[in-house]
Amino acid sequence: MSETASTTSGVGDAPVADPRDLHHTEGFPRQAQDQPGETDTMRPEPDHGEQSYEGHGRLLGRRALITGGDSGIGRAVAIAYAREGADVTIACLPEERHDAEETIEIVEEAGANGSILLTDLRDEGACEKVVTDAVSSMDGLDILVSNAGYQQSRDSLTELTTAEFDKVFKTNLYALLWLVRAALPHLTAGSSIIVTSSIQAFQPSPGLVDYAMTKAAQVAFVKAMATSLGPHGIRVNAVAPGPIWTPLIPGTDWPDKVESFGQDTPLGRAGQPAELAGAYVYLASGDASYVSGAVVPVTGGRPL
Repeated sequence: MSETASTTSGVGDAPVADPRDLHHTEGFPRQAQDQPGETDTMRPEPDHGEQSYEGHGRLLGRRALITGGDSGIGRAVAIAYAREGADVTIACLPEERHDAEETIEIVEEAGANGSILLTDLRDEGACEKVVTDAVSSMDGLDILVSNAGYQQSRDSLTELTTAEFDKVFKTNLYALLWLVRAALPHLTAGSSIIVTSSIQAFQPSPGLVDYAMTKAAQVAFVKAMATSLGPHGIRVNAVAPGPIWTPLIPGTDWPDKVESFGQDTPLGRAGQPAELAGAYVYLASGDASYVSGAVVPVTGGRPL
């Protein structure tokens, strides 16, 4: 296909953006930080849609709980949901307070009510309290986005300790089950559960084997819950990101890979958190009223 393909849509000659050039197109400067990472120290900082996302009232009156909503994909979803008319509660670790406060400031600038719950979701009681507190602060719950995640790269399975294995599974998988179980009594017909899975569920990297295992299990959970909750009018779906530029990446202990991160996708670059927001809005909105049990890939063209 020609590299000089038309850049107009044919409808009033409106320009069509080349997806290869929409965001940062090169590799990233060598960098590393401890998890949970901070947005301010990333170079370049991720785009969460702060300047670009425009709402159209698709979630008016809805109430959303987003775990890991302080930064990365969670921040992009929180911004989009607020601009679509939803109230937003985000749950994150106490160490992520600064990022969370920045996110809620943007949420409230959109005219939505926003609140922060600082907690560690690896604890069952903490997950139950997060749901209870979110329901109390928003007077209900319509959308649960289970997005918080943890990963760490290892050169060999022999480097994977049981303690680290527990941390990955409790953050990514146990918390998902605990949160959904606690939320179910508060969800009604029309509610939506959305899980952040990963391309790793389908294309696992050996260095992320424990993370990939949790992501594959999340897909199984989504499909089972879609079958179980469909008769109650509750939809359950997942988004499977590919290489997305979030604090998780420089915090994964692979500074050499950061420099070429995302360059192996068909679109030739890493994605930005803002590029996932639309998928989460769609899945939570009435536009997706017949969509349940789906896994939506946002991968820059890499197949699931």
